[in-house]
Amino acid sequence: MKKIAYINEKIKSFNSKIYVPGDKSLSIRWILMASQAVGTSIAYNMLQSEDALSALNAIKKLGINYKINNENCKIYGKGLNGFSFKNNTIINAGNSGTLARLIFGLLINSKNQIILKGDQSLSKRDFSRVIKPMRMFGQNIQSKNQKLPIKIKGTYYPKPINFKEKKGSAQVKSCILLAAMKTPGETIVKSVPSRDHTEKLFKYLKLPIKVSRKNKLDLIKYKGIKNFKGFNYIIPGDISSSSFFIVLTLLTKNSKILIKNVNVNKSRTGIIDILKIMKAKITLKNKKNYNGEYIADIFVKSSNKLKSINCPLKMNSRSIDEFLLIFLVCATANGVSKFNNIGELRNKETDRLKFANKFLKKLGIKTKVTKNSFKIYGNPNLKLDKTYKIEKFDKDHRACMLSFIAALALGGKWIIYDIDSINTSFPNFISLLKNLGAKIS
Repeated sequence: MKKIAYINEKIKSFNSKIYVPGDKSLSIRWILMASQAVGTSIAYNMLQSEDALSALNAIKKLGINYKINNENCKIYGKGLNGFSFKNNTIINAGNSGTLARLIFGLLINSKNQIILKGDQSLSKRDFSRVIKPMRMFGQNIQSKNQKLPIKIKGTYYPKPINFKEKKGSAQVKSCILLAAMKTPGETIVKSVPSRDHTEKLFKYLKLPIKVSRKNKLDLIKYKGIKNFKGFNYIIPGDISSSSFFIVLTLLTKNSKILIKNVNVNKSRTGIIDILKIMKAKITLKNKKNYNGEYIADIFVKSSNKLKSINCPLKMNSRSIDEFLLIFLVCATANGVSKFNNIGELRNKETDRLKFANKFLKKLGIKTKVTKNSFKIYGNPNLKLDKTYKIEKFDKDHRACMLSFIAALALGGKWIIYDIDSINTSFPNFISLLKNLGAKIS
């Protein structure tokens, strides 16, 4: 039976310092890159959530050993051609879209076939965006409706490609770069700007990548094949996980929070820029560069005069995982907030645009939604005093955690189902809330 949480009162004001777990995007990328290195790689503060553990299980199935404890994770890589596995080996990506899409790239030259599976939620998602470029490399892919389960077999002679990525998908871009590592010649990607952790990791490892900007697109060139040595990495805190506490603080009177050592890569901080436009009190402190990634402490104070926003289109890709929280803030802001070209939200763990619309209406907020846009008519005096039963998340961890923040910030009595989904990205989320004074049973 799925676990249930009960919240019957708002959180009281707080003034705290917290640390959030390691960045999920970086944790998974580190695991996959370490599996391709020659020798031992060590990560500190790696996220130990279901998604990251799925990535570790995947490389184990491919013949790469690892050791993990509370302090670090060690991966014993065997180089670009180090995978060893039996034909029709099954890899279960669980709920991780990042793992499921990126692993195509690592299998570009595999001699044996992999059967890639996922949980019920991931199996509903479209994989055409990676299938197309991987077939251009020469990968043999068998799928029904371009959804999981998918059979993947590499090619003996991967061909470099020239590909234009139009959706602003970091997963597609990263998948191509991982394949390019094992491909003789130069692969070129023209991409709508999106999170750039993979490119920064390549640069840190001194791999032959070139990145420039041309006609508002990222132009990325990579020349394979070059082995690299094992490497150590300290993974900073996750901005997506931090965002739940940023929004809780903004919406809780007389509260302050300092979130330490968070990854504030510009491609990921759209939520901070959007909330600042809405007059939120957020400051980055002690900002520093760590191997190409920027890390800072995020200081937040409660804000009681938030205003609506007509969200700039350039913010969309930089905020894609945080829009549910942004929508909640807009529900409490003065005026009508408008979002356009956000149809990509329909392709997440669940249809997040559909979920947000139903969720805000349940709170008494007027909305207008189309296939690709959203309007929210904010209510600065929003106070909740009913019973709210939130049951269906389709394993969407962010939708589940959103319900906790709404309950603690706005009041009412809440019954929240499917809280096991939180383990996908943020296993200690509830314990951190309780440390701030939240009463959750």
